[in-house]
Amino acid sequence: MPKKKEEIHNLFKPQLTPKEMFELGVFGGSYFNKKQLREFPKSWFKKAKLSEKFDVKINRFKIKSGLTRQEWIKKGWIFKEDPLGWFQWYCRYTNGRRIQKVDEIQIQRWLNFTRHVKAIEKNCEPNDLTCRRRQRQAILQWAYNPFI
Repeated sequence: MPKKKEEIHNLFKPQLTPKEMFELGVFGGSYFNKKQLREFPKSWFKKAKLSEKFDVKINRFKIKSGLTRQEWIKKGWIFKEDPLGWFQWYCRYTNGRRIQKVDEIQIQRWLNFTRHVKAIEKNCEPNDLTCRRRQRQAILQWAYNPFI
């Protein structure tokens, strides 16, 4: 963890915006329901791949990746400010919302996720998108570029 609380924000440099993530295909298209989508700019959803129910075919790598919300809750990864999890936090953060303690936790979680990026880089040939598809889908869902 950085020494000064302000420094954590400087370390947060996502490679993809929520709009780009929606367009590439994340969370089976069903992270938010229609009512929840209204919180965010309409421009994010013009080319978004969305579904009312989880559809693995919507995911960029056509594979299920990640844990269920129930598992997130058990692990203590859900906070009252963002009951849908990290991606909800990221969308709100992108729109300018700041809650220092929550931001620090979520940015630290994002930083910790680089281990998956490093695993792809170590074990896959560059641009071999068939290698570690589940991990690629996971890093996409954490705003990292999966096309490495």
